[in-house]
Amino acid sequence: MTSRPAPAPPPESGPPGAVTETSGEGSGEDRIAGGRAVGERAAGEGAVSAWAAGDRITPDGVTVTPDLGTPAPPSADRATADLLDRFLAGLRPRLPLLRALWAHGSLAGGDYQQGRSDLDLIAVVDRPCTPDEERQLGALHETLDRTDPLAAKLHCSYLAADKTADPARRHLTWAHRELMRRTVTPVTRRELHMFGRVLHGDTPAALLPPVNDAQLAAFIRADLRDYWRPALEDPELWLQDIWVDLGLLTLARATVTLRDGTLISKGEALAVLGELGAPDEVIADIRNRRYGPAAPPPPPGPAHPSDALTRRADLTRAFLGPALDRTLAAYGHSSPAPQG
Repeated sequence: MTSRPAPAPPPESGPPGAVTETSGEGSGEDRIAGGRAVGERAAGEGAVSAWAAGDRITPDGVTVTPDLGTPAPPSADRATADLLDRFLAGLRPRLPLLRALWAHGSLAGGDYQQGRSDLDLIAVVDRPCTPDEERQLGALHETLDRTDPLAAKLHCSYLAADKTADPARRHLTWAHRELMRRTVTPVTRRELHMFGRVLHGDTPAALLPPVNDAQLAAFIRADLRDYWRPALEDPELWLQDIWVDLGLLTLARATVTLRDGTLISKGEALAVLGELGAPDEVIADIRNRRYGPAAPPPPPGPAHPSDALTRRADLTRAFLGPALDRTLAAYGHSSPAPQG
């Protein structure tokens, strides 16, 4: 398979089976965030496995935390909370029919790392945005981006309340500093029902149809098979931190979800990577970049891959290809095991 132009980096957050979309974010939309679209659909919804009181068993046998409509907890850092306040205040006059604003991914699940994690949001309006409203939303995001360094990681999809049922439908989305059309994936939908945080308005249960286990598993398998496996054929991608991080974390999260139906955080995925046999030095590299001290900025001038990056890329690809194949062979046609 011939190499492709590098897709746009995926959103930081990633689901089990990362797939995100972008301008269609799915393979071909925007991508990497866990999955699919670098430049196309990155699967990246960040999933978390902290269960709240009142868990229930779905008809598919999966433990799901009811959507209680709890407000988002105060951010650990004031800067993130201030940005979310400014964003909501800017949305209200531009979208008078705003029904809801929700957070998912790391921000909702408890694994958010200020300045490193994406701010993954979903806004629901009564009807599709007009061209003028789309321009106003773009201007709002651009203003925030110019005035707040955290805004570069703020991603938001805008759904019309009567257009939420089809996971394949593409919605107006701001991501990677531009407006595009992309889907709201089954992973994101499951996250919203399990631990989505309400920043404004109605709860996900009131406006968003649930995702069953078969739909979730099918989506994750397709993401691993059709996005991540072929991406290993382009060695240059794997010199980048984002590909190494999301590729390995997506595998771990996807494996757990396919195995037993639960969603886990990126932090929890690091432990699973060890169980799957991922190289210890690559796991340590990911952990340090996500949870360790901030790294110094790269030196100015053209970047050239170091021997360390080349070694990391080789280790990652040598592990990830067979590991993806094992996960797909083990869970390629089965639903997650019921939770008791």
